[in-house]
Amino acid sequence: MTRLADLLSTVFERRYRPSPPLALQDLSLAELAEDLIGSAGETSGIALAGEFLCRFDRLDDDEKLTIFRHIATAMDIDASAARAALDAYQHAPSKVTYRAYVEKAEPRRQELIRRLNRVPGATGQLVRMRAELLRLGGKEPALAALDLDFRHLFVSWFNRGFLVLRPISWESPAHVLEKIIAYEAVHAIDSWDDLRRRLEPGDRRCFAFFHPAMPDEPLIFVEVALTLGIAGSIQKLLAETRQIIDAEDADTAVFYSISNCQAGLAGISFGNSLIKQVAADLSRELPGLKTFVTLSPMPGFARWLQERELSDDILEPEVLRALAALYLLAAKRADGLPLDPVARFHLGNGAMVREVHTGADVSQKGLNQSVGVMVNYLYDLAKVAQNHERFATHHDIAASSGIRALAATAQKNLSQDKPI
Repeated sequence: MTRLADLLSTVFERRYRPSPPLALQDLSLAELAEDLIGSAGETSGIALAGEFLCRFDRLDDDEKLTIFRHIATAMDIDASAARAALDAYQHAPSKVTYRAYVEKAEPRRQELIRRLNRVPGATGQLVRMRAELLRLGGKEPALAALDLDFRHLFVSWFNRGFLVLRPISWESPAHVLEKIIAYEAVHAIDSWDDLRRRLEPGDRRCFAFFHPAMPDEPLIFVEVALTLGIAGSIQKLLAETRQIIDAEDADTAVFYSISNCQAGLAGISFGNSLIKQVAADLSRELPGLKTFVTLSPMPGFARWLQERELSDDILEPEVLRALAALYLLAAKRADGLPLDPVARFHLGNGAMVREVHTGADVSQKGLNQSVGVMVNYLYDLAKVAQNHERFATHHDIAASSGIRALAATAQKNLSQDKPI
């Protein structure tokens, strides 16, 4: 009955949402934004917000940039007022002075975004709005603060407590399956038959996070293969002719593709929670699963090799494996974190570098990015918290003894005039 009531409420809100008065249609977007911030009535506020969102979607790129710039500057913090409020709180801390400081320290554009979100269905529109902000103004310093405001609010709105984990199967609605095809970012899904091979067999799983305000839009999804042993080739894992096994016979769950779906949620991390939740759920469903690993790309490896101008004999498999291990353990950014973005993600989640495989992705993309090499990151549920703490605090990388031995061999064999 509760779900039915929610459904009827949503239908009523959309069907009977008040149409904007003709006067609103004469206002500019900047004027609509100012009036929305100053509105006190709920009905008038929804009308203003709805008019703003509807018209924003029809703007061209230059017009979108203009309104973004207006919101970023005209609705910025009043630094003098914030400083005075902070001084008042510092000299006389109280509920009143603290509230005054909080009000002055928060830019009005955050309240604008909140009020826009009162319109039914607006959450998805605001996610798309931030995607446009990142696309059009990502390199414009003046818009960086506006993006931080979006991100600040989205971190709360898309908190793990609000997310719903749903399995995706061949029986899922067609509009959801179409989005899985469209959003797959690691190993392209070439056809409906290809998708069916990833979803229908009993030894395949797919899970996605959804948000109640965007029930038809996956936020992130992971594809899982249930196998005997650890997989070392993506082509074999996805082959049409592979042998399907009973899920109950599998001892390993291989997370072979994780795709973020919403450009407007960039920087909002879901992958950590998704992998751990799926691993926990699968271990309860299938007690025979003992190992949880990824089969991951190394998107910066080929470029790293090119920068070192190494000779052609590195293509010999064992040499290439050793260099891959060294890349994962020793190639760092200026801040001390791994150079490889996929490594930063999994190691930050508490995973361990388990093994590397040559000839693991012979697609053109795999060859261009990582000379065909892929890596298994092991998620040992008993150790992920410990590994995460060491990585976050000291940038310590958890790795198997085999990986460490390979990296040491590569380091020893590299000529002194080609340092890491």
